[in-house]
Amino acid sequence: MSSHSRRLLAEMLGTAFLLATVVGSGIMAERLAGGNVALALLGNTLATGAILVVLITMFAPISGAHFNPAVTCVFLAKREIEAEIALAMIAAQCVGALAGVLAAHLMFAEAIIQVSEKARSGPSQWFSEWVATFGLVSAILLTRRANPAAIPMVVGLYITAAYWFTASTSFANPAVTLARAFSDSFAGIRLADVPAFVGAQFVGAFCALHVCRALIGPFEAAPSSKTQPAE
Repeated sequence: MSSHSRRLLAEMLGTAFLLATVVGSGIMAERLAGGNVALALLGNTLATGAILVVLITMFAPISGAHFNPAVTCVFLAKREIEAEIALAMIAAQCVGALAGVLAAHLMFAEAIIQVSEKARSGPSQWFSEWVATFGLVSAILLTRRANPAAIPMVVGLYITAAYWFTASTSFANPAVTLARAFSDSFAGIRLADVPAFVGAQFVGAFCALHVCRALIGPFEAAPSSKTQPAE
C-alpha cells in the first residue's frame, strides 16, 4: 500500500472511531444518567477526550492524525500538504465520520439511518464554535512548535475542557458536525444548523492560523517526531 493510501485509510479509520465514540458514549451516557443531563455530558466528555489521545497517538505517524477538515485546510494553507491530498483526506474524514455514526447505532441497536432533530442554533452557539475551533487549532500549532510529542494529550485535554466551557459543547470539526446530523441522539445536531457551525469552525481555524503566525513568526518545518506522517 502506498504512503498516500495509508494516510487516507488512517484518516478514515481515526475519524470513524472518533465518531463512534462521540455518538456511542452519548447514547450510553443518556441511557445510564437517569435524566441527569450534566452527568450524561460528563460521560460523553470523558470518553471523547480519552479516545482523542489514543487515536492521535496511534495514527499521527501515518497521517498526521487530523481527523478534521478545518485542521487539514490549515495545513494546506501552511503549504505542508498539496491540494489534491488535502481534498482526499477531507473526503476520507467525512466518509469515516459517517461510518462511525452508523457503527454506534448498530452497537446500541438503534435505527441505522437517522436524521437529528436537535436544534443547535443562534449567535451564542456560532460564536462558541468559533472559539472552540480557534482554541483547538491554536493548541495544535503552538504545541507542535513547543513539544510535538505532547499533541495527543494537549488535544484530548483541550476538547475535554471545551465540552464544558463552550455553549455548543465544542464540535470544532466540520466532519464531526456533518456526521452528527445523522444521529438523532444526545450528540445530534439538526441538518439545518450544520452550515452555520461549519462556517464558524473554518473562520475560527484560519483566525487561529493568523494569530499563531503573529505569536511565533513564520512557521518552520516541525521537528521530526512521532506526530509527523511516515513516508
